[in-house]
Amino acid sequence: MMQVDIKALLLQRAPVLMVDALVSVEGDEAHTCFTIRPGNFFLDEEGRLEDVGLIEHIAQSASAFAGYMAKLAGAVDPPMGYIGEVKRFRCHRLPRTGDELLTCIRMGAEAAGVRLLWGETRAGGETVAETQMKIFISPGK
Repeated sequence: MMQVDIKALLLQRAPVLMVDALVSVEGDEAHTCFTIRPGNFFLDEEGRLEDVGLIEHIAQSASAFAGYMAKLAGAVDPPMGYIGEVKRFRCHRLPRTGDELLTCIRMGAEAAGVRLLWGETRAGGETVAETQMKIFISPGK
């Protein structure tokens, strides 16, 4: 696992911080992890992470990747990211409190500051969600 303070890569803070660590980066692909804890902002009444929480986790995983790349390029502050579009989101099951999410982000083409990405989140060895997104990431300072 990489030794990078996730708070140096993301602007989000509790209770909506949805990434514990940036695990690895290689080329246009990154891996993150996140353990779902009691009291999470996106839990339903049964202790399951709602689909919007999965989308937010995938988007923050992409932002952590972008923050890491910005730091490598000399930025002091992490960039701000915005979800522009969510396409082909599929939730196979809602993960529960205590589950560790492992997410793979693959960055695609970029045009006019908008980046295409693919994300897949797994828990307990099975895919729980996958999506394609367009995100806007402002440059870090």
